Amino acid sequence: MIDHKNKISENDLYQIVQATEEKLDEMEGLYNALHDHLQANINYPGWIKGVYPTRETAANGIKYNTLFVLKINNEIAGSIILNHRLETAYTQATWGIETDYDNIIVIHSLAVHPKYTKRGVGKLLMDFAKAYSLEQKMITIRLDVSIHNTPAIKLYEQCGYQFVGTVDLGLNIPNLVWFHLYEIIL
Repeated sequence: MIDHKNKISENDLYQIVQATEEKLDEMEGLYNALHDHLQANINYPGWIKGVYPTRETAANGIKYNTLFVLKINNEIAGSIILNHRLETAYTQATWGIETDYDNIIVIHSLAVHPKYTKRGVGKLLMDFAKAYSLEQKMITIRLDVSIHNTPAIKLYEQCGYQFVGTVDLGLNIPNLVWFHLYEIIL
C-alpha cells in the first residue's frame, strides 16, 4: 500500500496510514472536538454529535479496513473513509462513467481536527484518496456533500471533482435533505 509520509510544514511531519483499533479513542476524540467546533461556529456539513460521525463510524471503518488517518507528529489531524458503499440515492444520478460498484471508491466522513484546519489536511487526504484509488485500480471516485458545506464543495472542485447532480439521501434530518454528488474519473 502507498506510504504517504512527508512534511506538511517546516516543523511538522505527516503520515497517512490505515487506522487500527488502538486509535479508536483518538478517533472518537477527533469527532467530538470537530462536533464541538462546528456547534460553536458554522456547521457546514450539518453533522450532529452522537448521530454522525461517531465512535461507531470509526469502529466500522477500522473493522473493514476502510478508515485512514493523517497523523502529524503522531497525532491524528484528520481522517477519511474509503469504501465501495454507494448511497441508494446515487442511482438517481447520471454519472460520467457507468461501472460496477467494485470499480468505484466512495469517500465518506472526511474530517479534520479543528486544531489542524487551514493547514492543507483536507487536500492531503483527498490526494491520498486519489492515489489509493489508482493503486487499487479503481475507475472512479464518488462522494456526496451537503449543499450547505461550501468549504468542502470548494475543496472537491479544486481537486478536480465534477458536479453530477443533487439528491435527497433520505436522512430525515432537517437541513440535511439535499446533497450534491461529485465524481472524478481516474
